[in-house]
Amino acid sequence: MVRAFVLLAPGGPAGHGPCRVLYARTFGTPPETALGGPRQRLRRKEQLLVVARQVASQCQLLQSSLGRPSSPQLPQLPDEPVSLQDAPGGLFQMPPGDPFPERVTVVWLSVLALAFALVCEPQENLSLAEITLRRLAPRLLLSLRLLGPGADVLLRPDAADGLLDRLLPHGQMLFLNERFLQAMDRELGIKASR
Repeated sequence: MVRAFVLLAPGGPAGHGPCRVLYARTFGTPPETALGGPRQRLRRKEQLLVVARQVASQCQLLQSSLGRPSSPQLPQLPDEPVSLQDAPGGLFQMPPGDPFPERVTVVWLSVLALAFALVCEPQENLSLAEITLRRLAPRLLLSLRLLGPGADVLLRPDAADGLLDRLLPHGQMLFLNERFLQAMDRELGIKASR
């Protein structure tokens, strides 16, 4: 099961722009957080910020190892579909208590100046998690117009929620076929990448 989805702007190299969580969503609630008071919501935000910082660190490390400078600026993209088959990504594990009570695995994908991450339970199918992330990212980019002029993901959480509800219902990853994805894209008015 997926515990959380995080969309972030990793920022630039150390000191050149902070890591910002643009959108986050948690799935399911651990038994100790069932009541969900203000302190629990703050704790979940802090947990996701720790994950975002770790993903940002991984993105910057990968960019520097490839000899590419990372830029905190969101570049402009045409309204064309984006293929992310070769987009850099990775995974890492976080030990119990740092920041979640149990061990979790984070699968991430870097797209230009953005990063997408799924926080998964350790027994989750990591290949399916990566495929899900690679199918989710271009649809989020197109539906939210993240990289278009004047776009702001904070103003359009309903589009992200709609996509997550279809591709990750209640945090469960699905084996999706192309026909289902094409029907979903038509329903949402998204031009899918080929």
